[in-house]
Amino acid sequence: MKKHSGQDRSLTSRWRPATQAVRGGTWRSEQGETSEALFLTSGYTYDSAEEVAARFAGEATGMQYSRFQNPTVQMLEERIALMEGAEACKVQASGMAAMTSALLCMLSAGDHVVAGRAAFGSCRWILDNVLNRFGITHTIVDARDNDQWKAAIQPNTKVFFFETPANPTLDIVDLEYVCGLAKQNGILTVVDNAFASPVLQRPMDFGADIVAYSATKLMDGQGRVIAGAVCGSDAWINGVLSPFQRNTGPIIAPFNAWIVLKGLETLELRAMKQSENALKVGKFVATRVERMLHPGLPSHPQHNLAMKQMRAAGPIFSFILDDRKQAMGMLNALRIADISNNIGDSRTLLCHPASTTHNNMGPEKRAEAGVEEGMIRINVGLEDPDDIIEDLDQALTAVGL
Repeated sequence: MKKHSGQDRSLTSRWRPATQAVRGGTWRSEQGETSEALFLTSGYTYDSAEEVAARFAGEATGMQYSRFQNPTVQMLEERIALMEGAEACKVQASGMAAMTSALLCMLSAGDHVVAGRAAFGSCRWILDNVLNRFGITHTIVDARDNDQWKAAIQPNTKVFFFETPANPTLDIVDLEYVCGLAKQNGILTVVDNAFASPVLQRPMDFGADIVAYSATKLMDGQGRVIAGAVCGSDAWINGVLSPFQRNTGPIIAPFNAWIVLKGLETLELRAMKQSENALKVGKFVATRVERMLHPGLPSHPQHNLAMKQMRAAGPIFSFILDDRKQAMGMLNALRIADISNNIGDSRTLLCHPASTTHNNMGPEKRAEAGVEEGMIRINVGLEDPDDIIEDLDQALTAVGL
């Protein structure tokens, strides 16, 4: 295979994001295909025993095994790295494989993690039920409060781990301050950027070391495949993460990687349009409920910070109803939008986090994370926003709002 003409990093890193999303990382075979080729192969053949020995010894370039490398997968890694402004990227089988690998590959017994209070429920579960089993402790902080980050640092703190905007409370973390504080103390930052994608926010521009994704969300964006990604420096990705991933096996399937490659081509169009739709829908919902969590609205206490760090506020926001019964009644009254726990999809989806995405945390930890019983999270899609507004209007009316 050969790379696209001119496809060297010194050139592609200067391309604008929309060009990188379509052409970045492209390889072409001797057939000259326009769309990226899908390599459904587990292994590779070699011209000689000496060649394969050289590849395994790191003395020659080339594929060895699809748990290590695959041409389709590697194209996706190069494209995401370019879009993120990162030196390197590794993609994984799921978002949780990405989060788990990013942490476990560099933490050891006796290390300490500081983590934001609001995060995807499975991320909190990893902290509470996996890392602790191996002698890795953590402190939970209100990630909106810069002073809490500083106060939580211990001599053995190795990682700051947080999501911004956070799921499902839409907490915003001051990336410049928190990443700067980490660097001053020799701590690495791992930022979950799934709610934004590199189109809406690039944490590395504010000093983040590692950026992790559920590529299932906006990157695919059409509810088709499960995927994850981790971006960082070349030294960290290839020296720390890659050996862990190679030997533990959370690798993405080539077909799923190909689907995400196709999703990236329209990511900017979808992310910006869905952000626009979500802002219009959010303004309506704000007239019908007492409590809104939408960083794109001036009513959000961190609105200015969000707009400093993000091109747009994204397709996702939350709002609070009286209790679980009213929240579920509202969901059951929907006629167009779907009840689903996915986000980043081109369809409008709503869920009740306390009984779905954050159910495994238990009531005490949900309360600590700000996940209330009456909370509803909405992902606004690409439908006409006026149709979604009408649907939410009748569903809210059905529960007395």
